[in-house]
Amino acid sequence: MTRYDDVVRVLKDDLFAKSNSAANQPWVPGFVKPLMRNMLDLDEPDHGRLRSLVSKAFTPRRVEQMRDRIQVLTADLLTAAAQRDEVDLIRDYALPVPTTIISELLGVPQRDQLKFHRWSRAIVSGNPSGWQMLKVIPYIWMFLRLIRKLVRAKRVQPQNDLLTALVQTEEAGKQLSEDELLAMVFLPLLAGHETTVNLIGNGVLALLHNPDQMQRLREDPSLVESAVEELLRYGSPLETATERYAREDVTIAGVTIPRGSLVFAVIASANRDEQHFTEPNRLDITREPNQHLSFGMGPHYCLGAPLARLEGQIAISTLLRRTSRLALANAKLRWRRGLVLRGLESLPVEVDWA
Repeated sequence: MTRYDDVVRVLKDDLFAKSNSAANQPWVPGFVKPLMRNMLDLDEPDHGRLRSLVSKAFTPRRVEQMRDRIQVLTADLLTAAAQRDEVDLIRDYALPVPTTIISELLGVPQRDQLKFHRWSRAIVSGNPSGWQMLKVIPYIWMFLRLIRKLVRAKRVQPQNDLLTALVQTEEAGKQLSEDELLAMVFLPLLAGHETTVNLIGNGVLALLHNPDQMQRLREDPSLVESAVEELLRYGSPLETATERYAREDVTIAGVTIPRGSLVFAVIASANRDEQHFTEPNRLDITREPNQHLSFGMGPHYCLGAPLARLEGQIAISTLLRRTSRLALANAKLRWRRGLVLRGLESLPVEVDWA
C-alpha cells in the first residue's frame, strides 16, 4: 500500500493482523523464539497488556524530565566534535544521542551501548525473508546473551531503571513471562534508537538540501517543533511499517488481497501523497496541518514518539546554534540496506563552528 488513505487503513483496521498463526511459520532457532513475544508483532489482547507495562516510561511528562539530560549530551558531543572541521554527523552525533538515552533509560552500562548498536544495525539491515536472514542469527544470539546477563544483574542488584521494573514485573509472575521480558528489552534497544538516528540524519540532510529552510530555522529557533514534524514527513525514518497479514479477503483501491497475504504499508510514500499534502516534495518547516505517518497510526502507534520528537528537536536546534555553516563534504552518500528503516550509513559535513 502506498497511498495515504490506504496506508492508514492497513495501520488501523483490525482486518490486518500483526501475526499470521494460520500460515506455516519459517524455522527459527530455539533461542530466537522468545523474541516472537515482542509487542510489535502481537495482536490484542497480548499487545495491549505488554504495551501498558512500558507506557509509563514514555509519557510526555516523563520524557520532558529527560530534557536537561538530552541537552547536556548533545552539547558534550558537539564540544568533542568541535576539534575538527569535518564531522560524520551519524557516527559522531545522530547515533550516540538516542543510543545513550535509551540505554540509560533501560539501565544498560555505557560499555555495552555501542555493542548493542553494532548488533542492531546488522539485524535490521538483513533481508526479513529468505536465507539472508540466517546471517543475522549470530547477532541475535549475542544480543540475547547480553540481555540475559543484564537481567541477572538486575535481579541481584536492582536499580532505578526500566529494566529493573520489567524484571520485578516478571518475578511477580502475573503480567510478564520470561520470554516476554527478553523481548521487551530487546525491542526498545533494537528499535528505540534506530529510528531517531534516521530522524536526525535524514532531517539534517533535508536542511542541507534546502538551505533557505535551514537559515529560517537558524533565525527563528522557536520553529523547531514544526520543523521536526516536517522533517519526519519529508525524510521519513521508516520506509515501510512492519508487516501485517490480511485476516480475510479484503479489497483496497480495487485490488483484492487474499486472506493470509503479507501486506506492507509504505509510510515514505504516504507522507508524500499529493492528495493529503500541498506540494509534498517541498520542504516547509512551518507546514500546517502536518498529519504525517512516520510514527504509524492505530494501536501500534510508536510508543517512543514523544522521546524521539524531543531528541530530534534538541539535537537539531543545538547543532544549528553551535555552528555557523554546515555543508556536505565531498563524499557519496550511502543509504543503509533494509526494507523497513530508511537512513544513511554516514553523513560527512564540513563545519564552521559558532
